[in-house]
Amino acid sequence: GWLRFAGRLMPGGTLPRRDTELVILRVAHLRRCAYEFEHHVRIGRRTGITRDDIHRIEAGPRAPGWTPRERALLHAVDVLHTERDLDDATWAELGTHLNEPAVIEFLLLAGHYDMLATFVNTLRIEPDQARR
Repeated sequence: GWLRFAGRLMPGGTLPRRDTELVILRVAHLRRCAYEFEHHVRIGRRTGITRDDIHRIEAGPRAPGWTPRERALLHAVDVLHTERDLDDATWAELGTHLNEPAVIEFLLLAGHYDMLATFVNTLRIEPDQARR
């Protein structure tokens, strides 16, 4: 059942794949989930996530180089991480870039990967070995 739900968010969601990977990577970074982070660095490369993007994801939404949309998504991830809620200003900022169904999908995506980070970190799952 979990895979069906997860697959509807990634890769089957309606958000652009780059946006999805930015959100997942920021959640993984904030949660210090090495397994999730490294796994999605590899996936993200296929969606155009660069090494510079990875450094900016780690630096956060205030890092130079983000589009307004990307900055809004990353900022919303940070607010969810610290507050477990979105304030009105963050809702409004997201609303300038996403319609209501997309905001709901964003919330489910960020929440899902937060839950997955809890699971992976609690079970002490180590990152996969690099393939040759």
